[in-house]
Amino acid sequence: MWRIGTVAALRDETATARTITLEVPDWPGHLAGQHVDVRLTAEDGYSAVRSYSIASAPNSAKRLEITVERLPNGEVSPYLTQQVAVGDRLELRGPIGGWFVWRPEQPEPIQLIGGGSGIVPLMAMIRSHGSAKSAAPFRLLYSVREPGVVFYYDELRKRSENGRSLTITYAYTRATPKDSPRPPSRIDASLIAEAAWPSKLVPTCYVCGPTPFVESVAGFLSAGGNGPDKIKTERFGPTGGRK
Repeated sequence: MWRIGTVAALRDETATARTITLEVPDWPGHLAGQHVDVRLTAEDGYSAVRSYSIASAPNSAKRLEITVERLPNGEVSPYLTQQVAVGDRLELRGPIGGWFVWRPEQPEPIQLIGGGSGIVPLMAMIRSHGSAKSAAPFRLLYSVREPGVVFYYDELRKRSENGRSLTITYAYTRATPKDSPRPPSRIDASLIAEAAWPSKLVPTCYVCGPTPFVESVAGFLSAGGNGPDKIKTERFGPTGGRK
């Protein structure tokens, strides 16, 4: 079923990524981690459909947010990140997905691991965790190229300030801040052992990002003793679509 969402607000997250707030009067609600299909149709009838994770926590306001990163070869992303305006209408289908979701009634420790724009569904979980006032401890390991491309930087900083409900570790792969305790590097087994919940606590792990990133991280988690039923993954394809 396709629904109509009206663009209510726009917010730039980085130089190439934008969050779009949509009002959807008949939105049925969603779970943190689900996604939507967005369909754009040109005047000549050509249409393109892309899937985007929902960034916002479940709410009763009939609103949802998606964060879109502009890609060099993307058909849809340049329009959504540069041309779409408040008041425009987009076709949506969803919510979609039931495996890669977090529910407020989950009491166990939660390990979130995101690569680049893979932070988006994890951010929905973080926001849902906060709005539900859940006592489940959350950790986030976030891999990005450099400080300037961190999504939701200010919000993540504020949510982690008390050091109890959310702990964040950044893994910068190309350039680090001046005060970074480690040089640029990718997530490896030693960083997983240092920053992630130990497997003896039986955490649920959510991993999202490009396919090679997800497969590598899932392998490290498995080698560290986490069971396959406790490692939930979501992969993004080369055009930004989900798999």
